[in-house]
Parts: sequence; C-alpha cells; structure tokens
Amino acid sequence: MTDNTPRLDHVVLWVRDPVAAAGFYEKTLGMEPLRVTEYAAGTVSFPSVRLNEETILDLAPLTMAARMTMVPGAADSAGHPVNHVCVALPRHDFDALRDRLERQGVPVSDFTHDAYGARGMARRSFYFRDPDGNVFEARHYT
Repeated sequence: MTDNTPRLDHVVLWVRDPVAAAGFYEKTLGMEPLRVTEYAAGTVSFPSVRLNEETILDLAPLTMAARMTMVPGAADSAGHPVNHVCVALPRHDFDALRDRLERQGVPVSDFTHDAYGARGMARRSFYFRDPDGNVFEARHYT
C-alpha cells in the first residue's frame, strides 16, 4: 500500500558545478550522492543528494536555466536561491555537522534558540552557506 500523505519530495538548487556540489553535501552533511556518475557521463540532466528516504536535493546546473519553460518566467529563477532550506537532525548529528563545517572552514552563524518550525520549537539552530551561496539552517528539536 502506498502512503499518499503530503510530504516534501525534493528541493531544486541552482549550482555552478553539480559534481562539486554533490561532493560538498556528501562530505559535509553526510548526504548520499545520486546519479553523479550518470550526470558526469551526460546521460542525466542533473545529480541529486539524498537527505532521507523520502527527500532529495536536486543539484541543477545554472546552464539548465534556459530550458526551464514549464511556466512563464521559470528560467528567471536561475541564480535566485530560496531564502533558506532547513534540515532537522538528531542532536548528535546536529553537533557533528557543526563540527565538520567548522573544521572545513565553512562560516556558521551563532546559535539561535527556541525557533518555531514544522515540529514545534527547535531547541537550537544555526545557519551556513553551501559553495553556491544557498543558505541552510540546521536544527534539532530535543
């Protein structure tokens, strides 16, 4: 039986170098890279990284913008990242992510406390950017 409850399936991020972006997400956030070899071989339009069993981030090359014709003005979204994408992690993974980011020299914000989100009030969160300027928030709830 298929569970058809509403869920976030994927977020598409514009990136300059999809292979390098996939490497960043794999090494820094521990995400599983998907279709990177196929992208490098030219058999798929973009690679992805897996956040969890239900959600992926598609890493769309900026060169793909001209082909975005599904709705008027879609191509104009290239280079305009969303405000931010938030990932909720268990506390241990949250702390480990911050440590990895700091070791790799990725600037991180100060902690915020008791910020509202999809699961209620998050205990702590912080922000960082990927190499393409997309802003991420990491948080934990308990």
